[in-house]
Amino acid sequence: MPAPNRPVSPASPPEASATLTRDQIARWPKAELHCHLDGSLRLDTLLDLARQQGKLDILPADTVDGLHEILLQVDDSPTLEAYLSWFQYSIPVMQTAKALRRIAYELAEDMAADGVRYLEVRYAPILATDEGLSMQQVNPAVLSGLADAHRAYGIVSKVITCGLRDRQQSASVDQARVAVEQHLDGVIGFDLAGGEASSTPAEHAKAFELAYRNLMGITCHAGESVGPQSIRSALFEAHAHRIGHGVTLRDDPALMQYVIDHQIPLEMCPTSNVQTHVVSSFEAHPLAEYVRAGVAVSVNTDNTLFSRTTTTEELWRAHTRCGLTADETRRVALAAFEHAFLPYDQKQRLLADVRPALT
Repeated sequence: MPAPNRPVSPASPPEASATLTRDQIARWPKAELHCHLDGSLRLDTLLDLARQQGKLDILPADTVDGLHEILLQVDDSPTLEAYLSWFQYSIPVMQTAKALRRIAYELAEDMAADGVRYLEVRYAPILATDEGLSMQQVNPAVLSGLADAHRAYGIVSKVITCGLRDRQQSASVDQARVAVEQHLDGVIGFDLAGGEASSTPAEHAKAFELAYRNLMGITCHAGESVGPQSIRSALFEAHAHRIGHGVTLRDDPALMQYVIDHQIPLEMCPTSNVQTHVVSSFEAHPLAEYVRAGVAVSVNTDNTLFSRTTTTEELWRAHTRCGLTADETRRVALAAFEHAFLPYDQKQRLLADVRPALT
């Protein structure tokens, strides 16, 4: 008879160690694995593009200060779906190749200024096709902006294409097909995003199968606003190599042990999890519990605009509010490099370069 599944025992917090300063974390080389392009515009760029495109009427304010004041309301989003509704302000200005290039360049520029050496940016190309662009034209525009930033700042950036839970499986398949076609151009992965309650990864299995069989990296938003059954679906029906968020993993101890045993990484985004009330506070976030239990975890921004954050800020909050020790904070910073969707040799060269600064 097989042994029964044993629950994961939470590790005790380690002995207190030296604390980090925010400046120390700011100086670290960092990797960012979970960042949505359409949630990461500069606020002044959002306003400028809306003005250029004659779309000021879509915005809730017509000044940067006014928009900033309104963005403070994001923190009161009662649900994930309410949080996602803020994208109604950014997506309409992302309908031209010129705008997409600018937004991608500026995001990579801002990440580089924050010490990010490696960036994976994700979005759904279908959302940029309302005014004439084809899905095949979206990724090249974004990749062009990222390439310009690489030449200017040395930051390495790749693209993850997202299917959407509120669209039919056929739309996800179409986006996966475009991702596969442009795999060698810098599109390295496939994801499923959107309100978790609307559909499961299993309902988009054909799209994941297409990406998986064409050797792409697979990540999937799961266990963010619904229970760990979503994580099970992502792992066993969508072939996920990484899990986006995974906050509810601890509710299924057997699955948590499986994730630890197989070192399946969680892409955690503490600030957005607090904003969407997935957790009640930073102090209640399971991040530290997962790290101490042996789960592979990276810490990410999710959306730099709507969460008003940076990769440095997320690591700082993980250390000062989520309870990670200095050594644990270094560990999750390094884990972001270790679990990047990069070819092995490129990843090893990158790790050899950044590891001395993080150990």
